Amino acid sequence: MDNLTHHLLRAAVRRTPDKEGLVQGERRMSYRELDEASDRLARALVRAGLRRFDRVGIFLEKSVEEVLAILAASKAGGVFVPINHLLFPEQVEHIVRDCRPRAIVTTRGRLESLRGVLGAESPVDLLVLADGAGEEDPGVAVVDLPAALADASKPGPPAISNVSQDLAAILYTSGSTGRPKGVMLTHANLLAGSTIVSTYLEIGESDRILSILPFSFDYGLNQLLTGLQHSATVILLSFRFPGEVVQAIVKERATGLAGVPPFWNVFSAPSSPARKTPMPSLRYITNSGGHVPKTLLEALRASLPGTRIVLMYGLTEAFRSTYLPPEEIDRRPGSMGKAIPDTEIYVVDEQGRPCAPGEEGELVHRGPTVSLGYWGQPEATAKVLRPNPLALPEIDRPELVCYSGDIVKMDEDGYLYYVGRRDATIKCSGFRISPTEVEEVIVSTGRVREAAAIGVPDDLMGQAVKAIVVPHDGQEVDVDALIGDCALKMPRYMVPKTVEVVASLPKTAHGKIDYP
Repeated sequence: MDNLTHHLLRAAVRRTPDKEGLVQGERRMSYRELDEASDRLARALVRAGLRRFDRVGIFLEKSVEEVLAILAASKAGGVFVPINHLLFPEQVEHIVRDCRPRAIVTTRGRLESLRGVLGAESPVDLLVLADGAGEEDPGVAVVDLPAALADASKPGPPAISNVSQDLAAILYTSGSTGRPKGVMLTHANLLAGSTIVSTYLEIGESDRILSILPFSFDYGLNQLLTGLQHSATVILLSFRFPGEVVQAIVKERATGLAGVPPFWNVFSAPSSPARKTPMPSLRYITNSGGHVPKTLLEALRASLPGTRIVLMYGLTEAFRSTYLPPEEIDRRPGSMGKAIPDTEIYVVDEQGRPCAPGEEGELVHRGPTVSLGYWGQPEATAKVLRPNPLALPEIDRPELVCYSGDIVKMDEDGYLYYVGRRDATIKCSGFRISPTEVEEVIVSTGRVREAAAIGVPDDLMGQAVKAIVVPHDGQEVDVDALIGDCALKMPRYMVPKTVEVVASLPKTAHGKIDYP
């Protein structure tokens, strides 16, 4: 029975063992080669002491090795935790200290950024070095990944006893307060998401999916899994300029591409190669992580006249919630779309009652992609995953549904329209940003006494981060220097786009910042 994440690969090997499954530059791997290589790495993990449900942090750039690590962790019975390679050391340390991985897959060049979580008090007792073990002494056991892949002494994956409801992955996402939380996804969640998305995108064996999004983003991970599920070819690409993406589409005859609004804006700009390079192979593109303004939509159509554009909305706690079919884009401008297959979307008021068409309420997601909640945070989980308010009273066992925190309204035909957030979370370029995390970094620069971070509307990113800061007594704030300091401590999408200097921040009766 194919019920675990790595079983998608096993099924592809049965169907098309010699088909090109994974591409990275000039590297080409058939499905058989991908299966055998991930078997070897899985066996190396088990020999090194990895046990069932141990977490495996994967701190790599998009690469064949990252894919092998994901599949090998699943084959070894572990839980894979992709860590965005753009994160700074303090953010990586938070993830490691939070989910306490037994192993980390990384490179020698990234060891320095991990020094803070290695040592006697660390949960990490195994490093897997993707570029081979050198003379470094990290103080833990080391697996040389290239050597492990060359070891063909015992064929086949390790024997494990996991079932579909077991934990498969932890993906980190920010909320309105504090540091990012780890969303727990089962094998069943991941396989359901793959089946659902590939259904409405009509993904098949002939597809060649260009993967540019990080696997730490559920949207990016889903591309890999849908490719495996249908024996498609997944093309891995790290890029700096849109021209590199255009070149990859043409060279590899890519049929599918997923992105977020800032990428599409650059990709379809008047000066972009996309405006003058035919890309007839590109069957569809998808967008998530933010609203696509009408002007951007028109630019995309001008760049890709023969390509279907599918707009989607989702949240990590329940993966994907809605999609807007291409034929509905002009009929329903601004719509988030309708419920994805095998999913029900409610719009409810504060008492959990269904809202009438056109009435604003919270989006609630019901279906097989609802996650297990947040790793080690039962109180936070209970706020998001709650009993189904519309369940039959005769059903004694409560079904949990996901309360998104997004305020929406639904039309008579079931199509939804985004209104705003219930909490203070900033949604920028597909990422959810905790204002608290941004504020802590701003204050840590020593340049201001107090700070508040808020989201402001942005046509390109959905929301942009704005910082409102209070200077130290008698001092001025060097705004450019402050933004520069933040850029050294946070990924680009978290750095404030604008800074406003004020004499004081408004406070509640309890002394907390009173956000607008």
